[in-house]
Amino acid sequence: MRSFWATPANPGYRTSIHPALTSFADECAGMLARLVAYVGALALLAIVGLHLWDELPAAATTEPAPKPGWSLASRSHPAFAVNPLDNQYKTEAYEIFRHPEGGRRDVLRWTTQETAQYEKPVAELEIYRPGGEFSPSDAPGAEIAARMEGDYQGMQGSEAAGVIDSKFGPVALLRLDGNADGAKSCLGFIKRLGDPLLQISGWTCQGDGIPARRAAIGCMLNRLILLTAGNEPKLAELFARAELKRGNCSAASPSAPSADWVTGTGNPLLRGPL
Repeated sequence: MRSFWATPANPGYRTSIHPALTSFADECAGMLARLVAYVGALALLAIVGLHLWDELPAAATTEPAPKPGWSLASRSHPAFAVNPLDNQYKTEAYEIFRHPEGGRRDVLRWTTQETAQYEKPVAELEIYRPGGEFSPSDAPGAEIAARMEGDYQGMQGSEAAGVIDSKFGPVALLRLDGNADGAKSCLGFIKRLGDPLLQISGWTCQGDGIPARRAAIGCMLNRLILLTAGNEPKLAELFARAELKRGNCSAASPSAPSADWVTGTGNPLLRGPL
């Protein structure tokens, strides 16, 4: 009979793992690997989504928002008036435009019986009281030229056309480039005042020829009156002082000898022999 202690030990039995346990361990390791990959993919998608979400507001703010511009103020009351220029002319429209930054434009237009049906005014007057939108560097000549209608549409630029006197002082005239002479040479005008800040501008095609239109502009400005100054006492004072200098429209009628070489639109006449 063999002794217990003489029985040799079986090392293979003590270190071996059951095949079922090995398969279960491999299954758990694979599942854990797939879970880690799945969670990693979700984290990557979350990071990309957060990045895109942060970029959306930045992209939206890079485009400047459109600034509000002029709008028609239908409920505002007229602040200016012009006595009738002529029996054949009538006021076609009085429009008031306001700017969110405080500016106001009062625009008067005139037509004749012939032009009323075509909606083409023959004269326009604008009184501009600037607000925060005003820029002194802006060139008003191009704007006035763009406001002229009829055969002048599509033309570019303007040029000086002399100076006339009015109750507001000297007023600069301008005309469109390439229309120095002829019946179709409408005239524009511009007058800027500093205290109070005010701009009076417009254009006219009234009369035959430039001398008659120079006189029409002078008459238009002399007949411009203030109906209400609102809360602007300096504006009322300006028009009160201007009324003391108001001239007679008959005195402003054109005459060849009265136009000197400074205010005339043509070339100066030479005096004396060469």
